[in-house]
Amino acid sequence: MRRDTFLKTLAALAATGALPAAWAQAGANLKMMIPANPGGGWDTTGRSLGKAMLDAKQAATVTYDNKGGAAGALGLAPFLAGAKGDPNQLMVMGAVMLGGLITSKSPLNLMQATPLARLTTEYNVFVLPANSPHKTMADVIAQLKKDPGSVKWGGGSRGATEHIAAAMIAREAGVDPSKINYVAFRGGGEATGAILGGNVTIGGSGLSEFAEYISTGKMKAVAVTSGERLDSAKDIPTLKEQGINVEIGNWRGVFGGPGISAAQRKGLIDAIVATTKSASWQDALKKNDWTPALLTGDEFTKFVEAEFANLRDVMTKAGMIAS
Repeated sequence: MRRDTFLKTLAALAATGALPAAWAQAGANLKMMIPANPGGGWDTTGRSLGKAMLDAKQAATVTYDNKGGAAGALGLAPFLAGAKGDPNQLMVMGAVMLGGLITSKSPLNLMQATPLARLTTEYNVFVLPANSPHKTMADVIAQLKKDPGSVKWGGGSRGATEHIAAAMIAREAGVDPSKINYVAFRGGGEATGAILGGNVTIGGSGLSEFAEYISTGKMKAVAVTSGERLDSAKDIPTLKEQGINVEIGNWRGVFGGPGISAAQRKGLIDAIVATTKSASWQDALKKNDWTPALLTGDEFTKFVEAEFANLRDVMTKAGMIAS
């Protein structure tokens, strides 16, 4: 049998589940949909996962497709349409996508795609531009109470965790959350530029995206959304210890294409689990201050469904969407 014929035969057997799922993934040419612009948390997550899959020999090649906007909806739409039945396509996503779909009342149904795994949780940090007249979160709250619209909150798309956190902070401060002035950006790079340029009053994102600028004094960190101070940033106070009863995490995960078989789903999950045990992925966790939060298969499906319900409740109570 000719080599090319042999390889085609193996590929066909892998697609039907006749070969071990692990082999199918090791020989796969994966395509990673990243529904965000370069430079942000999803982009870093997707590329770190892809690199780790290569290093762990869970994929032969990985290519990336960035389509940012609308809290991931602009990338979700072509993924739902183009990845149907294809076990070699993945999409990174997370809490931001759920929030964006809820606030926009999008007709897209995320659950048409195949839930594979939750990977990490990351807490948001709020920062001030270096030249800000404010010094603390208390200063920002004081201005918020005086004139809610004068405080420009910069962050990711509408429905992002930093948007939800800003609304929750306003509610805790006795301010109508619907009156907050939230400026949404398409990616982490744009938000960072706006903060560095002093174009927003306060900005929020994952610690990994701001760490360099905080350490060099170009941004001043005034609060983190975790329940306790982070080990990697002990000098940044939590909102709770400043009298603001708000705690919220930004989890990220990965979905497969719609309509893949149970065997194909298991093969992808097995490949992801093996990848998370690799030195490459462990290095990414440490470098980006991500908290590992692996949850796979049906348990992840249940988690996402519960998150949709929880976020809708929180956002309704915060005045971000109509009840």
